[in-house]
Amino acid sequence: MLEVIVFICGAVVMILEMVGSRILAPYLGTSIVVWTSLIGVILGCLSLGYWWGGRIADRRPDYRILSRLILVSGFFVAAVALSKSFILGALEEYGGSIHVAATAATLLLFAPPSVLLGMVSPYAVRLKISDVKNSGRTVGRLYAISTVGSIFGTFFAGFFLIAFVGSTNILLVLSLLLAGTSLLASSANRKVKVAAVTLFSLLFVAAKSYDAHLTSMGYHDIDTQYNRVLVYQSVEEGTGRMTQVMVTGPKAQQSAMYLDDPVDLALPYTKFYNLASHFKPEMKRVLMLGGGGYSFPKYMLRHYPEVHMDVVEIDPQVTMLARKFFHLRDDQRLSIVHQDARTFLNRTEQTYDVILGDTFNSDYAVPFHVSTVETVSRIYDRLADDGVVVVNILAAIEGDKGRFLRAEYATFKAVFPQVYLYPVSYPKSGMSWQNVMLVALKSSRPAPLTSSDPELDELLRHRWLKPVAADAPPLTDDYAPVDRYITTLR
Repeated sequence: MLEVIVFICGAVVMILEMVGSRILAPYLGTSIVVWTSLIGVILGCLSLGYWWGGRIADRRPDYRILSRLILVSGFFVAAVALSKSFILGALEEYGGSIHVAATAATLLLFAPPSVLLGMVSPYAVRLKISDVKNSGRTVGRLYAISTVGSIFGTFFAGFFLIAFVGSTNILLVLSLLLAGTSLLASSANRKVKVAAVTLFSLLFVAAKSYDAHLTSMGYHDIDTQYNRVLVYQSVEEGTGRMTQVMVTGPKAQQSAMYLDDPVDLALPYTKFYNLASHFKPEMKRVLMLGGGGYSFPKYMLRHYPEVHMDVVEIDPQVTMLARKFFHLRDDQRLSIVHQDARTFLNRTEQTYDVILGDTFNSDYAVPFHVSTVETVSRIYDRLADDGVVVVNILAAIEGDKGRFLRAEYATFKAVFPQVYLYPVSYPKSGMSWQNVMLVALKSSRPAPLTSSDPELDELLRHRWLKPVAADAPPLTDDYAPVDRYITTLR
């Protein structure tokens, strides 16, 4: 059974790491900093486990000890499921460096089970070796099997498990699997192990019941292939209007919809997409990169009857959620493409009057490969001669929190002859972190910056009039330090 045991434990390690990214995402995002912390800490813990497991195995090569190590690791995996909200909530309130918060979260949640699971392979090797002549072959075979288990766990979690089973449920299933695996290692203390299997089974049933209770209250926690998505009802501050909200990361809402009017724009920044109608009044063909809850596409289809709109959304399950919870309906003037925005831009030959950008990862930064000169050049090529681009960016304009925006501004300035910024919430404050709408015009002809339409003119009054510091180079495919820039947002 040792081969089966190391295969299972190898798979559990990688599933735990993959699920870890989804557990951290709503609190810390999924930036390269978070992934570095996960990979680095878990590798370090596995190394400690290899060393410690080898020492213990030399002193006491006993199947009962191996069984206990696996069982205790199962308890620690279950502990992650039970404590993650408390620990991550406390670290989110800490509000310090993302590097410290991500490393601390990974250590507190995933270090104990990772160390114990790392102890399994060297312990199994010691139990398996009966003849020094074949020790190399034995070590190689068991570690190869463990690695194959890790490969299986990676693909199984990434391609199937995470997309169909919630993060908490996955953790409880893993703890149940480890408790069952401990029975394979040794039949000693069978009553304790049966009790552990029963406990983990009850926890799983309780978690499913709790999920059903949250769903009945309008709170939905969904893992897709790309995101962990939270959908719930909220009350808009100031007006008291009920809203349906979609969240994929910390600090902000991705989409929101009024329950009493599903097409009315609930988030202030979405109203600024109407600037496109000022700079391109005769628009007919519009592309939107990023669907989310499809707030502005729904609005545009109602208020601009001559427009045909293409929406590119990478995550088909997000579109499914928009249909289920955000009143997205089929329309002959709406085409939805489930594809990465950069891939779509590279492949399409369609020309657009307007291109709208609302692509964000769970850290509320534009994904680096969609923010570079190469991408912006492709956007330029896909625009009509007098076309306009309106891109939503979450950042400040000045100070450390504005480094990404200034880099993106420089990137668009390297391609487009006219680029303007429109801060949404605090038009006079360059230090405030907020939605900032970047407007780029393909034509070099001077554009009107006022309007006879009172609503459009109010939006135009938000134009940033101060100089934008040229302290960040344009982003390129070769060098786009987006993750470094966004760490200052926390």
